[in-house]
Formats: sequence, C-alpha cells, structure tokens
Amino acid sequence: MNKRSTLRILISNALIAAVYAVLTLTLYFSAYGQIQVRVAEALTILPFFSGYYIVGLTLGCFVANIFSIMKMDMLFGTLATFIAACLTYFIGKSKVQFKKYIAPLPPVIVNAVIVGMELKIVTHAPFLVNAICVGVGELVACYVFGLPLLAVIEKNKVLKKFMRFE
Repeated sequence: MNKRSTLRILISNALIAAVYAVLTLTLYFSAYGQIQVRVAEALTILPFFSGYYIVGLTLGCFVANIFSIMKMDMLFGTLATFIAACLTYFIGKSKVQFKKYIAPLPPVIVNAVIVGMELKIVTHAPFLVNAICVGVGELVACYVFGLPLLAVIEKNKVLKKFMRFE
C-alpha cells in the first residue's frame, strides 16, 4: 500500500468518525437511552464495502458515547458498533445471496443484545424490553437510512469504486 492510499484511508476514517459523532450529537434527543434511533448507525453499512471503515465507525461511536449520561456506553456501545461493523464487513465479503439485505442486520442484533444488557444493568428494566426497544431503533437506523445509503453507493460505479478503495 502506498502513502497516498494510506492517507486516503486515514482521511476517510477521520471523516466517518466525525460524521458519526456529529450526527449522534446533533440528534442527541433520539440517540441515547432505552428508546433510541441513532441515525449515525446507518453508517455501519460502510464496512460492507471495505473493512477500513471499521476504525472510523468505532472511533466515531466512542466520541459520541463520551457525551452519554451512561458512561458504560463508552465501552459497551462502542464495542457493539465495532462487533456489528466487523460482521457487516464479513457479510460484504461473503457469497451469500441477498447479502445487501442482510448487511444491516448485525448492528440491529448486536446493539439490541449488548446495549439492551447495558440498559438492564443501569436502569434495572427487563432485558427483553430494552433489547426490543433498542432493536427497533436500530432497525429504523439501519434499514430506513442505511439500506438506501448502500443502494446509492451500489448504483453509482464511481462512488462504489471509491468506497471500496479500488
């Protein structure tokens, strides 16, 4: 990998991290808590195109979670986004049919479980209630916003090539 490619990856990750954090903080009222739709989670679709985006997403999530009233979110919320981004990357690399429709699913499931458990510990509300609430919010973020983002990138050959670092 040459210096130009490395710089491009670094800049791309810095931009992804910044966009994730800014989207989350701008929409703070809907991005934290039991009932949440963190619109920035739509960006977890990006590792479908390249694993390089995992770093930017994880960093952006960590920065956004610094401002959460639940300080455990810095660890567990960030871990959930990291795991989900890795799984989305593996789906993108797979030969599975309809993989673009499956790709938004890891953030939904992983966040429902991890953040749902975190909320149970903090709020003492039942895990299943927390998991369902977080999962529904993730469904909205990842399918209503993330899937169209994936479709736009897939349809545009130049953008698709750019997103894959080709």
